[in-house]
Amino acid sequence: MEKKKCPQCKNLILKTSPTCLYCGRPNKFITKEYVNKKWNKDNNVNVFGYIFINKYIVFILLLILIIVIFKFS
Repeated sequence: MEKKKCPQCKNLILKTSPTCLYCGRPNKFITKEYVNKKWNKDNNVNVFGYIFINKYIVFILLLILIIVIFKFS
């Protein structure tokens, strides 16, 4: 594993570590792009609203289908 010196306390830390173990200085600055890349998800998507709207659409279409079946049978 590659190590580098922390700019603040001058101790050796791993290049892959998020913070210095000795002083706590961030090794990589946490940004939205970093989090999205790390966890492979987009935080701008409103998943709850998407599921909630789709349930109502399915319910309405099912209700219309039942009404049409009863009307024409």
